[in-house]
Amino acid sequence: MQSKGGENLLNANLKAIIVLLITVVVISLVLFSNLFFQSTYLLKSFGESSIDPEIAFKNNKPTFLEFYAEWCEVCKEMAPKISALKEEYERDINFVFLNVDNQKWDNYIRKLEVNGIPQVNLFDKKGKLISTFIGKQEEIKIRNSIDQLDREAESQERFLNAEFSVIKENENNKVNPRAHG
Repeated sequence: MQSKGGENLLNANLKAIIVLLITVVVISLVLFSNLFFQSTYLLKSFGESSIDPEIAFKNNKPTFLEFYAEWCEVCKEMAPKISALKEEYERDINFVFLNVDNQKWDNYIRKLEVNGIPQVNLFDKKGKLISTFIGKQEEIKIRNSIDQLDREAESQERFLNAEFSVIKENENNKVNPRAHG
């Protein structure tokens, strides 16, 4: 009889532990659901709040253009950082978000040669491509590039209009431009 009582007590303890674990998991999911689903929600909201690219390239403001996908883990990871940048700069810069899964954007995907996501392209006021970032990036790197948009556009114009120096050919070490040194 004592062994049946001991088994019943053990089974009761085991059931209590299982119920407790399930309760902790459910409560954790409820409390932390914002963390788990916030990035996916942000990505969806990016697409909904995005400026149409045709308008963005014609309104005389620099443009931040990101190609993303809702299933992309790196896109989800970067979403809170991009959201913070958008909040900070959206008065001065167009923010355009194009989902690569939407065939409507195929023209832009081909034109900008998207071969990895997330891909961020920064354009100056005139619609000239200034910077491209592919894959996971640090917020500070993108922020610095956004801050440099106007200055970089001016320096590129000066560079393109300047005369190039003559490059002397080195007969001893000819290198193909596509070689790696």
